[in-house]
Amino acid sequence: MRKILNYKNREKDLLFNDKRNIVRYKSTTIGKQNMENKDIISAKHTIDKEVEALRMMEDSLDGSLTEALNLMQKTEGRVIVTGMGKSGHVGSKIAATLASTGTPSFFVHPGEASHGDLGMITSKDCVLAISNSGETRELSDIIIYCKRFGIPLIAVTKNPDSALGKAGDILLTLPNDGEACPLGLAPTSSTTATIVLGDILAIALLERRGFTKTDFKQRHPGGKLGAYLQKVSDLMHTGDDMPLVKEDATMQNVILTMSAKLLGCVGVISPDGKLIGIITDGDLRRNMSNDIMNKTAADIMTKNPKITDGDTLVAEALKIMNTTGKGITQLFVTENGFPVGIIHMHDCLKTGAA
Repeated sequence: MRKILNYKNREKDLLFNDKRNIVRYKSTTIGKQNMENKDIISAKHTIDKEVEALRMMEDSLDGSLTEALNLMQKTEGRVIVTGMGKSGHVGSKIAATLASTGTPSFFVHPGEASHGDLGMITSKDCVLAISNSGETRELSDIIIYCKRFGIPLIAVTKNPDSALGKAGDILLTLPNDGEACPLGLAPTSSTTATIVLGDILAIALLERRGFTKTDFKQRHPGGKLGAYLQKVSDLMHTGDDMPLVKEDATMQNVILTMSAKLLGCVGVISPDGKLIGIITDGDLRRNMSNDIMNKTAADIMTKNPKITDGDTLVAEALKIMNTTGKGITQLFVTENGFPVGIIHMHDCLKTGAA
């Protein structure tokens, strides 16, 4: 009897513990959901507040923007960007974007400027100074230096009546509608607006200068972007490395040439040297028969092969190869119908452009 009672008591304890665990699980789940909801509400508020700041800036754009662009475009030296704290971090990004899109630019830290780096700024430069409040004490030496030596100053601030706002030869006003930070302290909406303003300046100058993909590549030779912007002419095989045979070439000549050049194909040229066809190793397999050695290159070639030119980007050449029927692995490069090079898919893939 005692054993039975102990068993029933243990059963009650287990049941009680299970109920308590279920309640704890439900409480934890509900708490987690509440936290997720609060996080999403906070995120949406931040987005809304920062979008609102951008809309305000959009509505306030005026002739000052054109004046600033005119000044930056005609500057013989460099656009010197400066700012302190978060404005400085944003300023570094703006300077880098300008430099990479055709407007020579670099960042000067206000603190270092007061200890010798003012010598980096010349009379041929212009200065883009950023301060949300316009009262950043560390900018004073740069402002005085600009005034003393007649260096044009573009002021970026939300306060036109601030020391920076009044000192600027041109004023670009930031939206003055508070920060996304609930404390109203951490630079959030203001830094977003400043970054976008920097992009506005960089893109407008890029368009004014007629900046091209080629120009962009020259400033981005490394990494994925550099690979993507390489041209076919940078990689193509030329001269004696091209596998070429005449249209009346024997199949023995075709096979020997294909084997020697190691590109998996031969180009077929007319008597005047223009490319009229291509034979790939796949073509050889498809035409394999007892009398194949009695045929000429013209008998089995694919006429009017896909071609490209030297200025085509490697990424675009890859796209041509991948979207042509069942896909091809080689492209001849021609000028006025004459073959000047050949590029293989493996050449493209090695660059990392895929």
